[in-house]
Amino acid sequence: MAMPPPKKISVKVREASRQDIPALVELNRASYPTMAEENVVWGESHLLSHLRIFPQGQLVAEANGKVLGAAASLIVNLGPDPLRLHTWSGITDSGYFTNHDPRGDTLYGADVYVHPEARSQGVGAALYEARRQLCRRLNLRRILAGGRLWNYHEHASQYSPEEYAQRVVAGEIRDLVLSFQLREGFVLRGVVPNYLRDKRSHNHASLIEWLNPEYKPPTEEARKVRVACVQYQMRRVASFAEFARQVTYFIDIASDYDSDFVLLPELFSVQLLSHVDALSPQEAMRKLAAFTPKFTKLMVELAKRFGLTIIAGSHPVLEGGQLRNVCFVCLPDGSMVHQPKLHVTPNERKWWGISGGRSLAAIETPRAKIGVLICYDVEFPEAVRYLADQGAEILFVPFCTDNRQGYLRVRYCAQARAIENQIYVALAGNVGNLPDVSNMDVQYGQAAVLTPSDFAFARDGIAAEADSNEETVLVCDLDLDDLHESRGGGTVTPRLDRRTDLFEFVYKLGTARPHAKSQEGPLGDQPDISEERNPKRG
Repeated sequence: MAMPPPKKISVKVREASRQDIPALVELNRASYPTMAEENVVWGESHLLSHLRIFPQGQLVAEANGKVLGAAASLIVNLGPDPLRLHTWSGITDSGYFTNHDPRGDTLYGADVYVHPEARSQGVGAALYEARRQLCRRLNLRRILAGGRLWNYHEHASQYSPEEYAQRVVAGEIRDLVLSFQLREGFVLRGVVPNYLRDKRSHNHASLIEWLNPEYKPPTEEARKVRVACVQYQMRRVASFAEFARQVTYFIDIASDYDSDFVLLPELFSVQLLSHVDALSPQEAMRKLAAFTPKFTKLMVELAKRFGLTIIAGSHPVLEGGQLRNVCFVCLPDGSMVHQPKLHVTPNERKWWGISGGRSLAAIETPRAKIGVLICYDVEFPEAVRYLADQGAEILFVPFCTDNRQGYLRVRYCAQARAIENQIYVALAGNVGNLPDVSNMDVQYGQAAVLTPSDFAFARDGIAAEADSNEETVLVCDLDLDDLHESRGGGTVTPRLDRRTDLFEFVYKLGTARPHAKSQEGPLGDQPDISEERNPKRG
């Protein structure tokens, strides 16, 4: 009696995270048991590299909270001959994806693997559909992949690899990998010899392609954004309405210059304390926190009214009885993201009783992916490295410093972060005096926009800077294409040249936990493979 076909299950596909890495290492070994014996499977360093370089392309499929399958992809630029011959090791840079090119037009499927007990239940199909959705979302021209001719060893005495592949296309022969890929809408474009060392396929792979029907060729215009950094004059105000008029004036100026982003300084809202009676600095800061609903309402309305993204400096907020220094990022659609200051200075702790936050995230905006670190935070390399790894292209640093030494600490560290992470960094601070507000009586500031240090950028790594201690708005254009070009082909490529074999970056933000140690696999070596049960690599 024929066995009924396996029952399809409800599968959810999402982006992989660092927390998934131990499970993915085990899943890969279970999916490729013979490869695991040879230690030619994904290791922790490979998966970390994938997440660092192209997190959107790393997918996991789960059911009932259990990871059953995964897909690994990168973007490549294959030039005028996208169907040219290549090897798996070459096109994936030995499995590390360090040749990923964000400006390419082809999503390359490096691997799909499904747990042996979950095959033929819709897991692979769900991963392939998620890849197609990613291709559409990123407006890429195609998906390209190689797949071992899995059953060719059974027919090698009768047919050449090319004849075998054509018979699979005609439905005369069933191949575990190629037949599945054809059902998923891929087209066979050729057969690649020496793709990887594999006895079953005699080292041959099918070259398959899916063309994105929604693809729109990009325009030739450079991807540029304009940022406005407000060097904000602290002065007495008699009411919140007067404060709002001053803020609106600066946002209006930024809008008149067609800015995409406007950055305000750290704690510029302390200006409101000039009309509030308080007995102590801590009491004053808690009274200022009471303005939070009015403050956020103003910023959200201005972002919507002027159609730009406002990085609203910072403002004290009471959270669970603790006072935090929070930046509100207000987007043109009316949404708002909270970013607390993580590292609190001794002065903030002593005089204002402020505590550090525990969350940090790169923020998607209509024009670029950004990060925000408040003043002292930029003096800690780990925080910026985390944001850069999450895809941040521009880092906004609202600051508040009272003397030149304090300002230069922020400035020099910001310049270092721009160079080591290959990102743009924009700074904006307060200037002037606020005599009757304790601990905010004098300010020193100089707005600046800093760049990596390479030929594509401004001399000295300074795109623009304002005159110090003068109220003004610094406006600057940034070319994001130059930024991405330098990451892959600059004089130096620090993002790609990190020694992950020597240094490990572990973060504990939110629910994140340090990942477990696991044995590495060489991957680029590709030793012979014999009888593993394969869930489709490619």
